[in-house]
Amino acid sequence: MAARSRTLPASLLPSWGGARLALTAFFAVDGLLFAAWVVRIPDIRNQVGASHGALGLALLCVSAGAVATMPVVGRLCLRYGSRPVTVASLALLAVAVPLPAHTHSVPALGGVLLLFGAGYGGANVAMNSAAVEIVSELGRPVMPSFHAGYSLGGLLGAGAGGLLAGTLTAAQWLAIAGLLGLAVTAFAGAALLRSPAARPVGAPSSSTSAAPSSSTSPSGGTAAGAGRLLVLLLGLTALCTAYGEGAVADWTTVHLTDDVHAGAQVAAAGYVAYALAMTTGRIGGTWLSVRLGQHRVMLLGGFTAAAGMLLAALAPLVPLALAGFVLVGLGLANLFPLAIARAGAAGGPRGVALASTLGYGGMLIGPPVIGFLADATSLPLALTTVAGAATVAALLPLAVRRH
Repeated sequence: MAARSRTLPASLLPSWGGARLALTAFFAVDGLLFAAWVVRIPDIRNQVGASHGALGLALLCVSAGAVATMPVVGRLCLRYGSRPVTVASLALLAVAVPLPAHTHSVPALGGVLLLFGAGYGGANVAMNSAAVEIVSELGRPVMPSFHAGYSLGGLLGAGAGGLLAGTLTAAQWLAIAGLLGLAVTAFAGAALLRSPAARPVGAPSSSTSAAPSSSTSPSGGTAAGAGRLLVLLLGLTALCTAYGEGAVADWTTVHLTDDVHAGAQVAAAGYVAYALAMTTGRIGGTWLSVRLGQHRVMLLGGFTAAAGMLLAALAPLVPLALAGFVLVGLGLANLFPLAIARAGAAGGPRGVALASTLGYGGMLIGPPVIGFLADATSLPLALTTVAGAATVAALLPLAVRRH
């Protein structure tokens, strides 16, 4: 009977399918806009005349804007709902994407990347909160499919950006990407806001409201403490994963251009290979989680990403480096979405906000660490730290399993 009570009425299934499709479109355009910026980082770097360390500081502003915005967006989602905040955040991101191409100094670049980061971080908290609610309403483990949309958008953005690198300037390409982002936001936003509202995960039910004393009981306090610890461990897993994702996104094209001596289009192909592998891994994420279990998927994924990053960073030939980025994409594919989904199930919207903030904190420390280590040693050696972070992400699920 319990399982039947969670089944949606047949009349609502088409509406929820529309909501899922619209939210997937938001994930996709988020990935597309981010990738559109990533593949033109070398051009922007040359435009502002930045060293590795200066570029790392500028890229830090993306993560700083995101992490500073995430707790605020979490509260806005609780007050106004995650869907309106999703629409507003994606609109801000689309407006901010063209701005880096119009800067001519590192401080100016850092300033516009703060705005870019605010839109990007806000969108990711709001979208993941909305996704957790839809997963709860559908009663199916479909969170990886939303993140597959993000990876597919990244693949399209990187592929188109690479193919057009010799035809369009950075300013022209980023302007087109921003306009496309605004168009998708308008159409998908209208569909998402028209769909039936979801009860926020973690909202009190009638049974829990009828027994408020349970939250103050010793066992209730122990359960709450265990839940917070679980969310923290999942957030650390997301942090290590986002460190790797941010490093690959920000430094892949630079590494292939400077260290492996690839051309602009081939360098963009490195991110395309990574994004394609991640998309494939996430499309199969639900099936893998059912077949192997979430813990095994996370454990194997972390070790695969670590091996792939060592190959991508240290291989002297372009084909080997591209193969390494494929392994990184496959390995990291499901770590972040599974960590966020489990944090949402354990802690509701606050769990999503905390795990997302910790997760994207990995992007806060990743770019400057890579940049400073590259100046002190070399970029390939700096990128090997991603392998260490992936190994930690592989081992943390063992601690999570105990809780």
